[in-house]
Amino acid sequence: MRAVDTNILVRIITGDDPRQTASAEAFVEKGAWVPVLALAEAVWVLAAVYDRSASSIAGAIEMLLDHEHLTLQDADAVGAALDLFRSGPALGFSDCLMLELARKAGHLPLGTFDRGLARVEGTQRL
Repeated sequence: MRAVDTNILVRIITGDDPRQTASAEAFVEKGAWVPVLALAEAVWVLAAVYDRSASSIAGAIEMLLDHEHLTLQDADAVGAALDLFRSGPALGFSDCLMLELARKAGHLPLGTFDRGLARVEGTQRL
C-alpha cells in the first residue's frame, strides 16, 4: 500500500489548491496508509496556518478516519485520541495522540509538565 505525507492530507482536508487536491485524491484512490506523524503534522498545520478551530480539526480527523481509501496507522488509538480531544478542547490533539499511543503500547504513565494533560488518566505530572 502507498503512504501519504502531511501535504497530501492538508490538500484532502482543505481543498485549497484545486490542482494539488485533484492529484492527492487521485493518488489515494488506490488506497493509502497515513502515518500518525503525518496526521499530527497535518493537525498542527490546520491550527497554525489555517487557524482552524478545535471543532473543525476534530471534524477533519474524523473525515480521515472514515475515508474509504485511507488507512490510518493505529486507527484505534487515533479514534481514542479524537474522543479525548473532543472531551477537552484545551488539550492539543498531539498530546491526546501521544497518550493514546502510549496506552495502546502499555507504556503508562506518560510523564508531562503540562498541567492540563496531567489531569487525564494515564499521565503523571512531573
